[in-house]
Amino acid sequence: MVRTIQGVLKPSGTGSLARTFARLGRVGFWMQIAIGSIPVALVLYALVFGRDSGGGTRAGLVLVQYLTMMSLLVLLFTTVWFYRYTRLAKRIADADRRPSESSVLGAVWVGIAASTLGIVLSLLIMLLEASQLLLYFLRAPQAGVPVVQTTAGPASWVSAGDILGLLALIVTLSVEIAVLGMGLWLLFRSMVEFADYPLVASEEQA
Repeated sequence: MVRTIQGVLKPSGTGSLARTFARLGRVGFWMQIAIGSIPVALVLYALVFGRDSGGGTRAGLVLVQYLTMMSLLVLLFTTVWFYRYTRLAKRIADADRRPSESSVLGAVWVGIAASTLGIVLSLLIMLLEASQLLLYFLRAPQAGVPVVQTTAGPASWVSAGDILGLLALIVTLSVEIAVLGMGLWLLFRSMVEFADYPLVASEEQA
């Protein structure tokens, strides 16, 4: 026989935790919809701009483009996940459908992991793009005025699409940090509300 002990949610904390999930779920969802649309539009414009211009720094950074799309997919996932928090809030408030501690904490941990992955991707993309821009400026005359380099090899330049891409990354990163902060707060509130008592003991056949 294996005896397992699971914490249950305090009746007095049910409404409070449900309101927290509902409130932060709605805030996180609409914030990512509103602010997240900005980097999506900027990235799409930057990709189209770079493709139409036939050159520029973005034209040779296929890896950055793939990582950018991955970052946007992670942002889409966290947006859907925060909407899921609002559904989870209704289950927490319902005594008949109330989820277990492991279910609630597991859902929050998934959101935290996704937000952390988005932050890592955004930082990696920013590092690659900033390094590429630095290399282009180092190749140009050090007076700092010309940004077009045609003396050796094919022509290349720093375009408005490159700056828009960096701006999109900064906006995306700020959203991801805010989402991570809300996820950590949900984790803290969940761990506090799940009391050490009363305890539910269940016996399972070994």
